[in-house]
Amino acid sequence: QVQLVESGGGLVQAGGSLRLSCTASGRTFSSYVMAWFRQPPGKQREFVAAMDWSGGNTDYAGSVKGRFTISRDNAKNTVYLQMNSLKPEDTAVYYCAADHVFGISHLVYDYWGQGTQVTVSS
Repeated sequence: QVQLVESGGGLVQAGGSLRLSCTASGRTFSSYVMAWFRQPPGKQREFVAAMDWSGGNTDYAGSVKGRFTISRDNAKNTVYLQMNSLKPEDTAVYYCAADHVFGISHLVYDYWGQGTQVTVSS
């Protein structure tokens, strides 16, 4: 079992930056693929970024590539999402997810955080 808690969301102006954090409980954090998803208002949950256990394999949604960076610190059981050059269309609830399988579908991931709101004003 893994429990995930996100933090770092908030209100930011377009062009600004935020860093989201997701801290996991459990002693096997380093063995999990970690991912970020988001759910914009009135829309379905969508993939943002994922990173394998070693940090050597990452994937990003096209809409965030070059602006967002996923990273992890296995010693702190934490994964981060650095978000730069934010746009109003980035407004969403952002979720952290974990599983042993690397994928971009939300169906792959068994463990989820409660979500953190990110609002980007124009």
